[in-house]
Amino acid sequence: MATLITVLKSGGRYDATWVARLARGVRRHAPAFGRILCLTDLPLAVAGVERVPLRHDWPAWWAKMEAFRPGLADGTVLLCDLDTVLTGPADALAEPGLAAMEDYFHKGRVSSALLRWQGDDLSPLYAAFAAEPERWMEPGSCGPVPNAVHGDQVVINHWLARRALRPAFVQHRYPGLLDFYDPRRDAHGPVVIFIGEAKPDTARGMVHAAWAGEEGPAPSLPDR
Repeated sequence: MATLITVLKSGGRYDATWVARLARGVRRHAPAFGRILCLTDLPLAVAGVERVPLRHDWPAWWAKMEAFRPGLADGTVLLCDLDTVLTGPADALAEPGLAAMEDYFHKGRVSSALLRWQGDDLSPLYAAFAAEPERWMEPGSCGPVPNAVHGDQVVINHWLARRALRPAFVQHRYPGLLDFYDPRRDAHGPVVIFIGEAKPDTARGMVHAAWAGEEGPAPSLPDR
């Protein structure tokens, strides 16, 4: 069974509404994900989403490193940012195999907005980070990098590269699947990614409608 994992850390812009809206999009457009887990330090109660308490008080995006904890899921696992919006068929994300979104600004580098692996394959990454979180969170801990901000994906990219683990980039593996939000046009999809200051709650047109659940009824499935 494929599992989608998202992370909600308190103290920021996101709350349970974002979890519910991502989960609704997944159920509608990527039903191959049989489980949806949310790692959080909040008393989350969202239908169809399994709440998993965060173990550490790692700040901001560093909480995403807990997604690699062992024992969370078997089979295909996808880490997915809360500000992802699905507007069309996206079951390809649930296929097996190590894959990641390529960083929008820095080609050839991994983005943690979408990152896929199998079972506990990346649990050693969690173990390494949990053993020395302060060191890993220190800018420069991964050597010179092009990213303006030292964050979780810098560490993930560094760790994978040192072990010669090269994820397939989603943009190359599934051409046309990802779409980066552009307020100058309405049609987007099937998987809409937000970069910079743009977010689904301030988006326009069809993307905001998809995020807010205003798309209308889900398509009916054919009789078997």
